[in-house]
Amino acid sequence: MMNKIDVSSLRVLAGRAFPLGAAVRATGVRFALVSRHATRVWLALFENVEARKPLVEFEVDSRQHRVGDIWSIFIEGLPGGVLYLYRVEGPLDPEKGHRYDSNVYLLDPHARVIVGDVQNGTAKAVAMDERKDWVENVHPRVPLDQLVIYETHIKGFTIHESSQAEHKGAYLGILEKIPYLKDLGVTAVELLPIQEFGEERLGRCSLATGKELLNYWGYSSIGFFAPAQRYASPENKNEKVIEEFRAMVHTLHKEGIEVILDVVFNHTSEGNEKGPTLCFRGIDNAIYYLLDEKGEYLNYSGCGNTLNCNHPLVRDFILDCLRYWVTVMVHRLAFMNTRALTQMT
Repeated sequence: MMNKIDVSSLRVLAGRAFPLGAAVRATGVRFALVSRHATRVWLALFENVEARKPLVEFEVDSRQHRVGDIWSIFIEGLPGGVLYLYRVEGPLDPEKGHRYDSNVYLLDPHARVIVGDVQNGTAKAVAMDERKDWVENVHPRVPLDQLVIYETHIKGFTIHESSQAEHKGAYLGILEKIPYLKDLGVTAVELLPIQEFGEERLGRCSLATGKELLNYWGYSSIGFFAPAQRYASPENKNEKVIEEFRAMVHTLHKEGIEVILDVVFNHTSEGNEKGPTLCFRGIDNAIYYLLDEKGEYLNYSGCGNTLNCNHPLVRDFILDCLRYWVTVMVHRLAFMNTRALTQMT
């Protein structure tokens, strides 16, 4: 996926504390990551999705490239579309909430696109240019008292043969059902979680077969900024997933149908202490999750962990995420679970 890069031509410069995530610029890419308790941070660049080892790593120097809790560097000469992950070093002290492991590659919490397989450790973040060009995209502004909401699952709505959809189980499949929705008098579709998640990270097995159950509904996000690749049409995988998602929203809006997203901020795919380290746990576990006095996860969500939405950094993360979906991807969102809201007050 990534073009061949002459590593020797890249130049490391100090970054900026905003925006977080990867920001593609004309002369390179800026990366910014929040971690209060980390002692060292590395940015790793990969040649392709399947690669287990990076093409090159750059250390984010704590003296030159850190402002407060934000570690940031600018890689001059680096093109957009690069695949990247982080490694983070810090204390391994579970009783104090720290579970750092510098051998584990971590997803960027602010990644706009995630490619590869979250299950087998080949997932990579993609440095994408943040486009905000909504040509003639104005949501219908249906009054609340006139909303007729159709809640559905992207895959489940069109995956069966009876749907007669060409793009089965995909974002574009929703558009093929617009006449059906309008016949029902629907004025808004509410989509079950579409943010990237670990489908096989449920941690539960079937009582009948003993096989691990799949997380069909998507209520354990890991990439809160990234639309799930599994719902993209074959021709729109990887970076093009953003364009397919936005095409879906744009067309629904033109047809007078609002788009509402269920965004679940109360837990993640990482589960409890027995779960995988994919992102937040390895970046700053003590900040991102609610923990008891022994450093064990408080499981108010029933899914292994609970995000620490009381913390200012986590609160900012949630607000940044909501702003992104509203300004770049959609114009209306909804919380499926209100726990995050009650914790923020």
